[in-house]
Amino acid sequence: MAYNKAKAEREWLRWKEAEEKKLRELGVDEETIQRLHTYDWAQFNKERQYLQRQVEWSPYIDWVSAQDLELPVEDTESLLDSIEDIELFSLLHNVDKLTLEILFMKMDGYGSKEISEKTGLSVNAIDLRIFKLKKKLKKFL
Repeated sequence: MAYNKAKAEREWLRWKEAEEKKLRELGVDEETIQRLHTYDWAQFNKERQYLQRQVEWSPYIDWVSAQDLELPVEDTESLLDSIEDIELFSLLHNVDKLTLEILFMKMDGYGSKEISEKTGLSVNAIDLRIFKLKKKLKKFL
């Protein structure tokens, strides 16, 4: 489902108005309320930019399964060896080893939290690496 920018903005404004009303009732000065508003708006915009560019995995999974890869492969090296498309191989070959391991675990059905526990990276770091890899794959496809 596509991200609805206008709806998200309306919901944020409703939430923010309610929050500011409570802050005024508690006696918080207007300058502080305005600084909070500016900060929260910047955070909202960052999240909105991420959500607008978020790509679903399904087209990539369908494309990979159409390549007749023999899964499960044993490790990242055998994953790379099983790719016959030169451009895709080149793209994945230039990705760092940890990101390839994360991709391998994702293809094997692990969630971000499980991958985080195995690699020692935060869930946000895992998701960011996956997001960046999806961006590269999107350009490729």
